[in-house]
Amino acid sequence: MNPKRVSYDLINEEYYYMKHPTGLDIYIYPKKDYGSKYAIFGTNFGSINNKFKLKNNTSYTEVPDGIAHYLEHKLFAGKDCDAFELFSKTGASANAYTSFEKTAYLFSCTDNFEESLNILLDFVQSPYFTPENVEKERGIINQEIKMYQDSPDWKVYINLLNLLYKNHPVKIDIAGSVESVSRITPEILYECYNNFYNLNNMCLCIVGDVNYNKIFELVDTKLKYSNKIDVEKYFPEETLDISQEYISEKFDINSKIFNFGIKQFMNTGARVSTRESVLCDILLYYLTSPSSDMYTELLEKELINFATFSSEHLEGPGYSSLIFSGESKDPKKTSEIIKNHIIKLRSSGLNSENFERSKKAVYGKSMNVFNNISDIANVLLEFAFSGKQFFEYIKILQDIKLEDINKYIIERVDPEYSALSVAEPK
Repeated sequence: MNPKRVSYDLINEEYYYMKHPTGLDIYIYPKKDYGSKYAIFGTNFGSINNKFKLKNNTSYTEVPDGIAHYLEHKLFAGKDCDAFELFSKTGASANAYTSFEKTAYLFSCTDNFEESLNILLDFVQSPYFTPENVEKERGIINQEIKMYQDSPDWKVYINLLNLLYKNHPVKIDIAGSVESVSRITPEILYECYNNFYNLNNMCLCIVGDVNYNKIFELVDTKLKYSNKIDVEKYFPEETLDISQEYISEKFDINSKIFNFGIKQFMNTGARVSTRESVLCDILLYYLTSPSSDMYTELLEKELINFATFSSEHLEGPGYSSLIFSGESKDPKKTSEIIKNHIIKLRSSGLNSENFERSKKAVYGKSMNVFNNISDIANVLLEFAFSGKQFFEYIKILQDIKLEDINKYIIERVDPEYSALSVAEPK
C-alpha cells in the first residue's frame, strides 16, 4: 500500500489517493477533530447511459430507461437482509442517489465507522436479483415515477431539458417511465451491473477523522477482484439548435414556476473543463447576486422573489446549460429580462468592480466546501468521474482575469439558444 499524498498548502488541505489493484479509485480525506465520518461508493453509470457496447463488440446494447435508478433500489435489498437494516444496527445514516451520469451509495456516522464501511462495501459488491424481488420493486418504482410526474418543480425541469435537447438522453427522466421499467428483468440488471459496477469504473471517497493507512488496509480485504471491462458509452450527436422554445404545464399550485435555460454546444461525449466551470460560476453568481442590474430589475418589477430565485450550471458528457429558476408572476417577461441583460453583457462586458466582487464571492463559497465532509466527498466523486483534479478549481479561480470572463460570455453564452419551461396553476 503506497497512497499518494495530494496537498494544497495555500489553504492547508490534503487528501490521499490510491489506484487499488482491483482498479478502484480510492480517496481518503482526513479531517482531524471532526465528529462525523462520511463515505460514498459510486459508479460512473447514470440515467444517460442507456446505450453501450463492450470494446470488442460491433453492435450496441440498448437498455430500458431508468435502469440505473432501478439498480440503485435493488442493490440495497440483499439475499439475506436489507442493507438499511444493517446500517441501523451500527447507528449510521445511509442513503443512495442516481443522477444523469452516476449512481452513489453513502453513509455518515459518528461511531462504528469501520463496521458501517464493511456493510457499504459488501452490499454494493453483492447483487441479488430474482424475478420475484425485481417484480416487487417495480411497483415501488412506479409509485416514485408517478410522484415525480406530479411534482411541478421536477417536471418543469425535465420539460426544459426536452426543449433544449433534441437527441441527448439527458432529457429523459432519471427514473424512466412506467412503460420502460416494465421491460426491466433480472438478466438486464445483471448485464448492467457486471459492465458498470466493475471496480475499474468505480470510486470510493472517505472523509473524516480517520487513519488513512488503517482504512486502506480494511478496504483491501473487502474488494473483489475482477477482470477490467472496457465499456464504450454511446451518445448521439447534439447540435446547438434547441428542440422548442416554450412549454407550459398545469399543476395544483398557487404560483407560476419557471425554468429558463441557455444551451451551450458540446462535442459528443465531451466534458466541460474546470476552467469553463469556474468562468460559468463567476457569471452566474454575478447575474443572480443582489448587486447585479438584472437581479435589481427583476426584484423591483416583482417578477422574482429572494427565496426561490436561483441558477445552476448543468453539465455532463455531451451537454452543458445555464439554468435560471424560481417563482414568477410573469415567466415570459422574466426570461426576456434575463436574455436582455446577457445580450448587454455580451456587448459591454462585465466591469472590473463587479468581476472582482463576484470572483471573491465564488472563492468564499468554494472554501466553504472544505468545512463540510459530505460536500468534500461528493465533489471528490464528481471530479474523479469527470477527470478533474480536486484542488484545480481553486487554483484556476485565483488566476482568472476580467478578459477571460468577458471572452467566455461572448463565445459560450448566447441567449439565441434558450428555452422557457413553465408550471402554471390549474
